[in-house]
Amino acid sequence: MALAEVLYQLLGGAVPLRVEAYDGSVAGPDDAKGRLVVRSRDGLAYIVSRPGELGIVRAYVSGQVDLDGDLFAVLEEASKLDLGPRMLDPAAVPKLLRHTGLGVLRSPAPPPEEARLSGGLHTRSRDRAAVSYHYDVSNDFYRLVLGPSMVYSCAVWSSPEDTLEEAQAAKLDLICRKLDLRPGMRLLDVGCGWGGLVLHAAQHYGVDAVGITLSSEQAGLARERVAAAGLSDRIEIRLQDYRDVTDGPFDAISSVGMFEHVGRNRMEEYVRDLYRLLAPQGRLLNHAISRPGYPQGDGRLGQTKALARRLATAVGSNYTSRIDSALMQRYVFPDGELHEVGVVVSMLQENGFEVRHLESIREHYALTLRHWVNNLEANWEAAVDEVGEARARIWRLYMAASALNFTQGGIQVQQVLAVKSTDGVSGMPLRPAF
Repeated sequence: MALAEVLYQLLGGAVPLRVEAYDGSVAGPDDAKGRLVVRSRDGLAYIVSRPGELGIVRAYVSGQVDLDGDLFAVLEEASKLDLGPRMLDPAAVPKLLRHTGLGVLRSPAPPPEEARLSGGLHTRSRDRAAVSYHYDVSNDFYRLVLGPSMVYSCAVWSSPEDTLEEAQAAKLDLICRKLDLRPGMRLLDVGCGWGGLVLHAAQHYGVDAVGITLSSEQAGLARERVAAAGLSDRIEIRLQDYRDVTDGPFDAISSVGMFEHVGRNRMEEYVRDLYRLLAPQGRLLNHAISRPGYPQGDGRLGQTKALARRLATAVGSNYTSRIDSALMQRYVFPDGELHEVGVVVSMLQENGFEVRHLESIREHYALTLRHWVNNLEANWEAAVDEVGEARARIWRLYMAASALNFTQGGIQVQQVLAVKSTDGVSGMPLRPAF
């Protein structure tokens, strides 16, 4: 039996992809939407020695396995597979070993791009290292992916026919309107990225702004962009942790795509710090990816999940929030955590904020990610020259998989608007027009 046929059986015998092996053999449906191409014995060893998502991700990142065809269609088909630790059919293992020998059970070394952080979770030093891992890749690489606006996090689309630049400008303007920014106000942007929001707010709403980030690459380029716009007297970019900001009050605070780095055991500290920094009747806009709530289920299973949630919340553990994807934790957002939006709202309310508006924009992120993938693929050779093929492969896979996850509802994104009401006075109009 040819190696591809053995591999096809090993994966359960019903893989919705065409399987190609390095010995030239093929197996699987002729009309499959994509191909799983195992290019080497090391690629096979990654899959067999670490069955599940981790082995496949390592094989893909290293270039030993490819997913050929329309990547979105391939991932949609692959999402039907069981990628858990027991994904391999034990009955097919002896057939595989007759082809390969026992050496295929030994895992090759992980790709060097795999994150290896040390120190206590969500300490200042480890948070800085985690942020640096993701954002200090290359500003030129991010420009190839994000486009000239250099705005990360999802855009806001009036129509799928909008350009990415139009949709990102619409997102920035929506945030400014929700914060009710006006000339002379003081804005703090927590996790300011490359400065897109503070630049927009200063140019179009007349505010003075402070942007903070833990990424030295972001801070450097953001300062250059501020200087080029002639706004150095009104915008300050700091390489600073949110826990170290002491020069409040600010009239408004934005946090866009940063909350995912905070962590469950730091969430209350984060909320209290922002509350302390905000002026009376000041507004906070928290824009963050979230996870859906756990399904309740029936009987004992539902009771067990409910109990686990309550215990995890009580002890402040990461059980309910840590991103458990091997791709995301090891190659994209190490230490990243997603929280159910109700937990976020409750945490804000329990620490003094009054939540006034919540908007879910899940479908907008799926559209945004597809544009980023298109940008990367259109600039593939330049991207590989800039960061290497492995890193480019990581970003392509992560963005495409995330687009599918948003489309299917596996992850969500919300903008939560809260206000620091004082003596019952919120400063909010009866019906805000956002």
